[in-house]
Amino acid sequence: MPLPDMTKHRGFPGRLPGTDFQFTLRRANKKGATPIVRRERHADRRPADRRADTAFLAALWAHFGDEPFERGNLDAGRLSWLIGREVVPAEDPFDPASYQAMLRINVKLARANFPDAFDDGAAPEDDWDGDWDEE
Repeated sequence: MPLPDMTKHRGFPGRLPGTDFQFTLRRANKKGATPIVRRERHADRRPADRRADTAFLAALWAHFGDEPFERGNLDAGRLSWLIGREVVPAEDPFDPASYQAMLRINVKLARANFPDAFDDGAAPEDDWDGDWDEE
């Protein structure tokens, strides 16, 4: 059985450097795309999780800006932490289980919730070495 069609976003970081927080997939799932489901973020989330959200949003902003983008090989789990808030559907109807689903950044809310992701080229955290780990 052939793999489903999935756009690979070349140049997008594969993960948060120095961690196992995944940002992209290497290949499509033969059973289809994992659905994006809104995950609730609680105030007591670990700092590493918040760093991953900030770095992922910073990468989305650097790669796509305020333009709509295709889900493609972006990790459903990481998108699920932002969907419905900082990342919203760019089409109606929206299929959360499609690699071709179109998304966009809700810039106003994203800037309010993750200001470090928009610091003109600045790192999301002070200890970031400025080198994205690409796969």
